[in-house]
Amino acid sequence: QVQLVESGGGLVQAGGSLRLSCAPSGRTFRRYTMGWFRQAPGKEREFVAGISWSGGNTYYADSVKGRFTISRDDAKNTVYLQMNSLKPEDTAVYYCAARRGTLAAVVTNISEYDYWGQGTQVTVSS
Repeated sequence: QVQLVESGGGLVQAGGSLRLSCAPSGRTFRRYTMGWFRQAPGKEREFVAGISWSGGNTYYADSVKGRFTISRDDAKNTVYLQMNSLKPEDTAVYYCAARRGTLAAVVTNISEYDYWGQGTQVTVSS
């Protein structure tokens, strides 16, 4: 069983930056696609960014493209989400997710991810 632990959330002013980290415990995630999702109050969970198992492909939601960057460091068994130019509408609980397999493309469908973290709160004040 893979357990994912997110960290790095917090309160930041609009225009600021945060870096989220996700560190799976129990095993390496080298052969997993990794994704970040978020859920704002009263809204459905949505895809934010994803990175293929090799790190060769990334994909972003239009709402964060150009502001967020996903990356992975397999040596540290950690995936990151660098968030810049944060906006109040980025406020949400952010979740890390892992999908088994070596598919080259990034998967954006929530139902295709196998493991989820508990989430970390990101609050952007105006």
